[in-house]
Amino acid sequence: MLQMTRGRRQIIIGEVVSDKMNKTVSVRVERKIPHPVYKKYVKKFSKFFADCDKFSLKEGDIVKIASMRPKSKNKRWRVIEIVRESIKIG
Repeated sequence: MLQMTRGRRQIIIGEVVSDKMNKTVSVRVERKIPHPVYKKYVKKFSKFFADCDKFSLKEGDIVKIASMRPKSKNKRWRVIEIVRESIKIG
């Protein structure tokens, strides 16, 4: 009997920049790429919408997100782990 297995999911780490939606957070992911002419490393940012049913997250948290099948128009990622919680002073 042939057993079907899932492929490897994409996993990335980013910072929560918005938690104002129900069961969804906006995660900003930073990557550094060399400039084609000057060879200096430049920061590039991407923003992903991630599903977060099981976690209560707030802005500034560092989270690990994994790809999944599309859940809505924009949601294709889900939060799998909180790497570091944000520290609010005040």
